[in-house]
Amino acid sequence: MSSAWVLPDHLADVLPSEARQIEELRRLFLDCARSYGYELVIPPLLEHLESLLSGTGSRLDLQTFKLVDQLSGRTLGVRPDTTPQVARIDAHLLNRSGVCRLCYCGPVLHTLPDRPFATREPLQLGAELFGHAGLEADLEVLELALSGLAAVACKNIQVDFGDARVLKGLLSGLNLTPAQALSIRQALANKDEQQVVSLGKELALPAPTQAALKVLVHLYGDASVVEEGIQAFAAWPQVVTALKELLWLSAHLSVKVSFDLADSKGYSYYSGARFAIYVEGGSDALVRGGRYDEVGAVFGRARAAVGFSLDLKALVEVLPKHPRRAAIKAPWSEDMALRGEIAKLRLHGESVICALPGQMQTPDEFECDRELVLDASGRWSVVKLEPR
Repeated sequence: MSSAWVLPDHLADVLPSEARQIEELRRLFLDCARSYGYELVIPPLLEHLESLLSGTGSRLDLQTFKLVDQLSGRTLGVRPDTTPQVARIDAHLLNRSGVCRLCYCGPVLHTLPDRPFATREPLQLGAELFGHAGLEADLEVLELALSGLAAVACKNIQVDFGDARVLKGLLSGLNLTPAQALSIRQALANKDEQQVVSLGKELALPAPTQAALKVLVHLYGDASVVEEGIQAFAAWPQVVTALKELLWLSAHLSVKVSFDLADSKGYSYYSGARFAIYVEGGSDALVRGGRYDEVGAVFGRARAAVGFSLDLKALVEVLPKHPRRAAIKAPWSEDMALRGEIAKLRLHGESVICALPGQMQTPDEFECDRELVLDASGRWSVVKLEPR
């Protein structure tokens, strides 16, 4: 029999040191978003299932915990992603006619971890820009994500670009079943040229499409692969436009960029350029985002939308551990002068830890480098402690 205090797999308590760092990261990122004009929203953790899984949210069905509402008898879902909720807020609660910038931070819950050793309860932070279809909006969202990562001191940042319009354009007009399209996407994602060629013949794809897919398998790397794609896909003007837009976006960034034109992650979700951001110390993308203009369609507002999200728990894993917070040690006393000095110090942002009677231990998260002492003149003053 398992112990009552053992948590389910892939769920964990966040202890003081990590919790403090996560909270500091949350504040830095949200302050950064506010400096760009993004407004904070806090959607509920639970919603009616049909709302959570409507439209583009349906891809998350298997990742959603479901339960019955004791008040209404309807099925509820615990949100596995906040983006559809923010789209609902934009569409129905705010209903603004112009650009709307929203940000959020809160837990989401997954039935299964999305990668080995990942938590099933990410702390998702993100930003969404609604109402502008231009590349300027894509660039703003990218710059916000990069500014946030820079603010929390991430190193060796790299942006990897793709675009949902590349494969969609190459397959447009073909009468493929969803299963057939999926098999092509998987072969491309696996960089399996032999499988791509085999599928082209098996599905009797037009010769130009077969040739284009064979080229697409190898289009990953620096900006030269985008130039190669522009030449190879000249017969598909919408694809060429998408590739030129990727070059425009990447030219405005001051970090290292790469491209994977065959990567179709989020194929059914993204409608344009998409990006993944990697940082030093991480084995997987830390930030994912891009353009998803159809996200609000199910709520009656299929307007332009672009955004990104990240897991603060994953972010804290790739950053150096913060040093313990400096604090002031003080004796416990009913002396009003002492209590007034402690209150004044706390008001000015200092951490003051009172040694309760019979207890002198300092909490692990704090380093008492100073002490409140009664000086010769009878006044309480802060003195520096010698390192032990």
